[in-house]
Amino acid sequence: MSESLHDRPEGFRRVTELLAALHHPHAPKYLDVAARTSQEAADALRIGVGQIAKSVIFRRRSDDAAVLVVTSGDKRVDEKKVAALVGAVGRADAEFVKASTGYTIGGVAPVGHATPPVTLIDRELFRFDVIWAAAGHPNGVFQLSPQQLQVLTAAPVVDVVQA
Repeated sequence: MSESLHDRPEGFRRVTELLAALHHPHAPKYLDVAARTSQEAADALRIGVGQIAKSVIFRRRSDDAAVLVVTSGDKRVDEKKVAALVGAVGRADAEFVKASTGYTIGGVAPVGHATPPVTLIDRELFRFDVIWAAAGHPNGVFQLSPQQLQVLTAAPVVDVVQA
C-alpha cells in the first residue's frame, strides 16, 4: 500500500485492505471533508443523496446482536419491517456501534466489521447503477454497484424502508 495509507485512520485502512484482498475494483477515497450524513457525502461526491449506501445499525433485543441495514441515503428505515425479518430491534448508541462494528457512527462501512452483523440490504439501492458507501471513517467512501454490495456482504435484498 502507499505511504499515505499508513497516515489514515485505522477503520479506513481496514476497509481499504479488505477491499484490495477481495479484488474490489474501486479503492476507497479519503475526502477532504467529513461526510457523516448521506447529504454531506452526496454533496462531497456531487451525486444524488439516494446513491449513498447508508449503514444503519440496530441492536437486536433477543441477543444484543448488531443488525446492519444498508439503504439509500434518501430513505428512512422502517424499524417494524426490520423487526419482522430479524426479531425485535432497538436503537444502537455510539458505544454499541463502535464496539460491535469497530467503526464510529458516520463511518460505518458495510464490510469488515469487528463482529459480523446480521445484514439486510434494502432493495431501493437497486434503483442505481453506482452507489457509494462509507469506508470505515467519516472521511472515507468507496464506489460499488448494488450487486457488488450484495456479493461483498452475502446479505439478502429486502424491503425495509418507510413508504
